[in-house]
Amino acid sequence: MKKFLALMLTATTFLSFTAGAQDAKAKAVLDKVSAKFKGMSSLKANFSLNMDDAKGKSKGSKSGTFLMKGNKYRVNMTGQQIISDGKTVWTYLQANKEVQVASYDPNAQSISPAKLFSGSYNSEYKSVYGGEKTVGGKKVDVIEMTPVNARAFKKVVLYVDKSSSMITGGTMFDKNGGSYGYSISGVTPNAAVSDAEFTWDAKKNPGVEVVDLR
Repeated sequence: MKKFLALMLTATTFLSFTAGAQDAKAKAVLDKVSAKFKGMSSLKANFSLNMDDAKGKSKGSKSGTFLMKGNKYRVNMTGQQIISDGKTVWTYLQANKEVQVASYDPNAQSISPAKLFSGSYNSEYKSVYGGEKTVGGKKVDVIEMTPVNARAFKKVVLYVDKSSSMITGGTMFDKNGGSYGYSISGVTPNAAVSDAEFTWDAKKNPGVEVVDLR
């Protein structure tokens, strides 16, 4: 779970891509998503995640909210918070009364909310148009992405709402045959978000052990 969140829910800015990495239809869809995302100063949304193993057996589910503002982000789930100001990442494990502190490394992220929402990808992924379908009562364009080089996920499928040009969910397939289906809802563009949301406040969390991993 922690590995998945590091991949999907760590916000980085990736607003350029190599045109040759997409087919024409995929590029047209992603260009609309990218234009929509670039016009936002911040974003707030709900997410849900369902995890299955290679045999299709459920490994559990998670849900929560996340905030994004530039390269800053905050993820809130039951029992866990992940916060970053773009330089440092704080992972708060509530049951353990522990916060882990690490340096933020954008180069370590293979996929992220900013990549998902912006629809912009560099040459590390090849994107092709996978047709249209109806998901949750909405008509979506399906974009299928495969990494150029081997990495944790062998394939990522995105669903793009045809009417709003926003990412609404999709599925990630790992190299071991497992899958991670996710959905995104309640998107609020240009949400009023204070920069204080993206830092760890020790004064508001007394008694929490700090584990510095930097």
